Amino acid sequence: MKFKLNHIFIFKLIAVLFLTVSCGSDDDSLQRIDQIMNFDVRNSVGQDLMNPKKAGSYTAYSVNDINGLTDLAPVSVPLRMTTDSLYYFEYLSGARRIIKDSISPENKTYRSDLAFSFSRTVNNQIVTVTDVMEIHYRWTPSLFQVSEVLYNGQPVFSKAADAPNSINTFTIIK
Repeated sequence: MKFKLNHIFIFKLIAVLFLTVSCGSDDDSLQRIDQIMNFDVRNSVGQDLMNPKKAGSYTAYSVNDINGLTDLAPVSVPLRMTTDSLYYFEYLSGARRIIKDSISPENKTYRSDLAFSFSRTVNNQIVTVTDVMEIHYRWTPSLFQVSEVLYNGQPVFSKAADAPNSINTFTIIK
C-alpha cells in the first residue's frame, strides 16, 4: 500500500510540475487587443442626436453587418449614457472582419462595414436615414487594434500602431 501511495504522490507531483511549465507565460507572446470603440452622434451645433428627450433627435436605430452571412445581419451596438447624460454607442465586436490586405504573414489589415439606420419623426412622418461605418483593424502577432474609422467615407478616427491601449473615443457629426 505504501508503494502505491508513493507512485500516486510522484505522479501528482509530475503533473503539477508539467502544468506549471506548460502554463507559464511569456509576455512577448501575448497579443494586445485594442478594439473597443465609444462614439457619440451630434449635429453641427453639438446637440446629442441620440437623446430622445431633445427635439430633432433620433428615436430609434439599428445596426447591420454589411459583410454578414445574410442580408440582415444585426450587430449589437448598445446605446449607453455618460454621467453627464450624453448618449454614446459602445461597439466591442460582432461584425465580420474581411481581410483588406496582407503585407506579410506578420502584418495584415482587416475591415468591417456597418450600416446604421437612424429614425426620427419629421412632420408626423417617420424618416429613416442609413449611414455606413467602415472600421479598419491592424493585425500583427503582438497587436490587434482599430487603426481607422470612416463614417460615410469621411475619416472620424485614426490611431498609430504604437499608441497605447485605450477605449477609442470619437464623435460623429451629422
